[in-house]
Amino acid sequence: MKVENTRLKDVFIITPEIFGDDRGFFLESWNSKNFRSAGLDINFVQDNTSRSSKGILRGLHFQTKNPQGKYVTVLKGKIFDVAVDLRKNSKTFGKHFSCILSEFNFKSVYIPPGFAHGFMTLEKENYVLYGCTKYRSAKSEKSIKFNDKNLNIRWPFKKPILSKRDKNAMDFKEYKNKNL
Repeated sequence: MKVENTRLKDVFIITPEIFGDDRGFFLESWNSKNFRSAGLDINFVQDNTSRSSKGILRGLHFQTKNPQGKYVTVLKGKIFDVAVDLRKNSKTFGKHFSCILSEFNFKSVYIPPGFAHGFMTLEKENYVLYGCTKYRSAKSEKSIKFNDKNLNIRWPFKKPILSKRDKNAMDFKEYKNKNL
């Protein structure tokens, strides 16, 4: 397993070692020993799976209480994955990182607590698995507008399909001014 730094502190791209033959392949999608050897000691308490058709955007989501770290993997399809640093004391506060995760590149991303996360689906059918370091807290779930001009994220589609919650998400400026 290869653990790579990104331009945002504590956000990592993970690429597993793949063992393949004429029957298919095998890989370890998560190995805590490998993460500990990279200086990360992460415990996951919940796994979530989402299924989405092409053009769906989920995010940018975060929890105000019990912020979650997320380990994101694509089981089928391809996504444009985004993490936004919401840690107000961070040097990269308000900056984002994006990458393509797919069933073919086998890459995963670890996003620590204190970040908003979102993804846009790029294939006809997409299954995304993400492990979380804290349990879901529906009462503290918030969303920031995916197309906020202050974040300057270049999404693959300008008019994705959004949930009602994401259509009514707060601006990044509103987040900065709130005591969240």
